[in-house]
Amino acid sequence: MAFKPAAIQGHDSRVPIPEKDLHPDHPILADGTEPNFETYLYYAKQQREKEAAESKSDDMERGFWANILWGKGGEKLAPTNFADEKKGDTSGPVSEGEYRAASSALRTASWGSVFYLITTDILGPYTNPWAFSQVGYGPGVACFIAFAIMAAYGGLLLWYMFMKLDSERHPLRSFGDLAYRIYGTWFRHVCNILQSLQLVINVGLIILSNGQGLSQMSKFKLCFSVCNIVWMLAGMLLGQIRTLRKFGWVANLSIWLNVITLIITMGAVANTPPNYAGANLPPGPVQTVAINNLPFEDQLNGIMQMVFSYGGAMIFIEFMAEMRRPMDFWKAMAVAQLFITIIYMFFGLFVYSYQGQFVLNIANQGISLYSLQTATNAISLTAGVIAAALYGNIGVKVIYNNVFVELFRAPPLTVKSGKYLFAVSIVVYWALAFIIASAIPQFAALSALVAAVCIFQFSYTFPPFMLLGYMMQNTALSGDKPYDANNPHNSRVDTWTDWSRWRRALSRHLLINLWNFILTLACLATAVLAAYSAIKTIVTQFNTSGSATSFGCQSPVQ
Repeated sequence: MAFKPAAIQGHDSRVPIPEKDLHPDHPILADGTEPNFETYLYYAKQQREKEAAESKSDDMERGFWANILWGKGGEKLAPTNFADEKKGDTSGPVSEGEYRAASSALRTASWGSVFYLITTDILGPYTNPWAFSQVGYGPGVACFIAFAIMAAYGGLLLWYMFMKLDSERHPLRSFGDLAYRIYGTWFRHVCNILQSLQLVINVGLIILSNGQGLSQMSKFKLCFSVCNIVWMLAGMLLGQIRTLRKFGWVANLSIWLNVITLIITMGAVANTPPNYAGANLPPGPVQTVAINNLPFEDQLNGIMQMVFSYGGAMIFIEFMAEMRRPMDFWKAMAVAQLFITIIYMFFGLFVYSYQGQFVLNIANQGISLYSLQTATNAISLTAGVIAAALYGNIGVKVIYNNVFVELFRAPPLTVKSGKYLFAVSIVVYWALAFIIASAIPQFAALSALVAAVCIFQFSYTFPPFMLLGYMMQNTALSGDKPYDANNPHNSRVDTWTDWSRWRRALSRHLLINLWNFILTLACLATAVLAAYSAIKTIVTQFNTSGSATSFGCQSPVQ
């Protein structure tokens, strides 16, 4: 078989699990056995019924626009153990509170607040003008809308599965948790490794973009590698702060810094010539096209920039886990997707219309007037260092706990030796991010690569693949005995090693399962092609005369 549900990974759920194989986010039952698929469904149904029975006065959204603008509302705050943080014991596993801090530090739980979080967690619209320059108006608009529709579909699938498998008794806290309940440990490891890879490369991209901005501000008198080292050292220092609570209000400020940068950028490109030197092109008239006939690899690299606009699915589960009524998540996602599609696409089309073939991948760095260029760089550098401090800290804990602790049995971060390793890991993490940024000083190609390998999977590939496994397991239950919470492992009449269970699993929802199976393959094919295109572009640019070199002093925008 190409894949197997979690129930048949070679472990009998009726046999107690060895202690070394347990994970704190996946608790065992009272009899020492692992919760099975039926258990998650049973308690999730009770949880949804409890939520539906709550008073309408408790559920009513209050201050919707206040939630969006300021992150305030009338709902209760999600519980977070800040008492331990004040004592300094915050270097343990990534808590729900720290995840929220990394997501703009909002701890409200209304769908209005989640709308804010979704739009804040997206990397930003800065790469969209360059994306349109690679494909043209027609394919650019079509791809942007298509990505929006499919991202909404993937988000709805995640929401549906969360509603069916989450409960207070067995809560879902991360994407890896949901992956574990459907396909088991192996798929959780895949998700955690990709998540860790995405975080470290994203920090590398922040170092790279900030390095480019600093080199422009210094009028290229400062070596580009030194510019990157500055941000690496800043990250090493800021990352030593174990608690992220103090960054909360600063993180909320970052979205407004981005809005200011967008407004200044649009005003500047409309009234000043393009940055010809940064684009490495001779001065000439601005040219825009409906369809750009560039090589296929260049077009795919451009399209992958749009993926960043819809790249928040990796932490959708965390958002739903904090909502008082997760059934309302679809509202937040629908409004957020509409907002992103309209605002981000408008910005991309606006800048492309004024700068055409001269547009840079980081839009504000394409401003030719030094004063405005410096102003936007200073603002974006501030927002960048905020993001770096938050996500770098969380990134270290995600990698350490989900990779080294689980796969290599490293000591947990709650013990003294783990705390020392945390401090060392911060330094190693930022050094690794610096190496990535300086070794591949090609923002467009590197961002396309991480979009293809990591972001694309969480937003587009994994949701239909996971729903396929969920539907098959749920359908297979139709031939079992009624579930008994007192004897949770006694309801099944056969196992996944029997063809009878596979036959039941495939007997219903054929069209839905076929659609999700084909969609999964199509997404995988797209990701492979996009990754190949990005790698080929990286190799080509390194072989091109005049391009920035690894660990060199020449800035990519010089």
